Amino acid sequence: MFKPVPFLAAALVFLTSIAQAQDLNLASGSPNAPLEIYADNGIEWQQNQQLIIAQGNATAKRADVTITADELRAYYNDKTADGAQGQTDIHRLEAIGSVKITSPTETATGDKAVYDLKRAIMVLSGTRPQLVTPQDIISADDTLEYWEERAQAVARGNATAVREGRQIKADVLVSLFSKNKQGNSEINRVNAFGNVIITTETEHITADKGVYNVKSAVATLTGSVKIKRNGNLLNGCSATVNLKTNVSRLKSCAGTKDSRVRGLVLPSGKTMQ
Repeated sequence: MFKPVPFLAAALVFLTSIAQAQDLNLASGSPNAPLEIYADNGIEWQQNQQLIIAQGNATAKRADVTITADELRAYYNDKTADGAQGQTDIHRLEAIGSVKITSPTETATGDKAVYDLKRAIMVLSGTRPQLVTPQDIISADDTLEYWEERAQAVARGNATAVREGRQIKADVLVSLFSKNKQGNSEINRVNAFGNVIITTETEHITADKGVYNVKSAVATLTGSVKIKRNGNLLNGCSATVNLKTNVSRLKSCAGTKDSRVRGLVLPSGKTMQ
């Protein structure tokens, strides 16, 4: 075990999780508080490169949040304004290999995490990076991103969000956060772009784009909408779907030669071939 590196605390405020219970607010959370950081193979300080490296089962813990990885890297600049000495300004933090970020209620995993402190953006990448909260499981083939100033998370590449037996898939999912009555952040809307697929216990819905209101459980879909339920198929250009009540409303394609909504309703006991 090695001694903590206190100035790293300011860089690791982002560890307050990207989900419901906490924010990724770099200005809050007592950023001057010390952070405990350990590594089986040691902590290396490269002053000329302005870099600190923790290697071998590296662990950083601050309050109730912990990050573990094969390696942790902190890039910093020395503060020289007003003659200040011994102070640092960390601008980038990297966690490499078997990355796991945990709080009491959330867990994020991936092969690599990069945090740009100047832009307040975190990117989690690797083999199917994933975020698990008490309500949701969000994953993607390419990256999971958190944009603090925009209060949004972006999942790219075969992105999937699962909640209470409902699943939304798309090329890109953008989750928007807002404050609840307790002052915590929670997802209030999900925007889906490209090859949108929504599945429930009774429905399979596809579209080009979609907007999902989390509180009302209503999805608004546009572009080549197809709703399949119990073997029956409905087609339209746009639709609103209530995933709580299973009530769907399709709209026609205005301005086209044949603007009617189309449906295929099969007799009882029959299935689509």
